[in-house]
Amino acid sequence: MKPILPSLREKNRYIVYALKSDKKLKFDDIKMAIEKAHLDFLGELGSASSGIRVMDHFSQNKGIVKVNSKFLDKSRVALMMMDKVKGSKVEVKNVGVSGTLKKAKAKFFNNGGGV
Repeated sequence: MKPILPSLREKNRYIVYALKSDKKLKFDDIKMAIEKAHLDFLGELGSASSGIRVMDHFSQNKGIVKVNSKFLDKSRVALMMMDKVKGSKVEVKNVGVSGTLKKAKAKFFNNGGGV
């Protein structure tokens, strides 16, 4: 079977977010909270269609979420509506969006851009 041409594939976007919290949080707890926020806001079908994936890159209280480009705005809203992680209050800010993971890391992590 032939692979799908790049022009016909679903496009992805990488959302860079920043967490502000009083307590030190584990990445696994943050990942579960992000997935739960998407499930609550978009429902099961919307969450599955958005193709959300929380990337393992988390440093400087910033992280990256990979989503389908058609669900970019809805995913940003779902992230902003997240207010608790493991019972502790958090504030989530969308730092920026990029089309590639490499550019997202370079623009928002290395140079200190965004927040």
